Amino acid sequence: MKTLYLLRHAKSSWSFNELSDQERPLNDRGRDDAPAMGKALAKRHIRPDLVVSSPAVRAMSTAVLVAREVEYPHDKIVVEPGIYGADVDGLLDVIHHLPDTAASVLLVGHNPTITETANALSPSSLNEMPTAAVVCLRFDCDHWADVSKANAEFYFYDYPRNVK
Repeated sequence: MKTLYLLRHAKSSWSFNELSDQERPLNDRGRDDAPAMGKALAKRHIRPDLVVSSPAVRAMSTAVLVAREVEYPHDKIVVEPGIYGADVDGLLDVIHHLPDTAASVLLVGHNPTITETANALSPSSLNEMPTAAVVCLRFDCDHWADVSKANAEFYFYDYPRNVK
């Protein structure tokens, strides 16, 4: 069994025109929503074996804030450059190459790809995931390379306004 948590990064700031897209930080709401989502995951007794994030500042910040709440060491977060700018096939490639030693993975990325990937894998359809939303999918397989919609089970979907 493999469990995948797809998390859209929290709300980012557009206040700094001099920053590149990858350098944009979280705004106040994002810095509030990310730990709230981490607490919501912790209440479900979720402790991922691995946290993987896009290298973008807003994604990494989200990953660190959520990891703190689920007692995952922030220095163990894996930065995966392939997540930033990926389309669905690119993100599926990242997922299919996750280490099989991890039974559960929290992956932090960007829309529209996070929502599109959730819909590509889930038997349930989702509307566009808001910032800091998370979907949990479970797969009846032993290898990340075998993850697909055919062996998927939709477990839950949550977002900041639902947990506050």
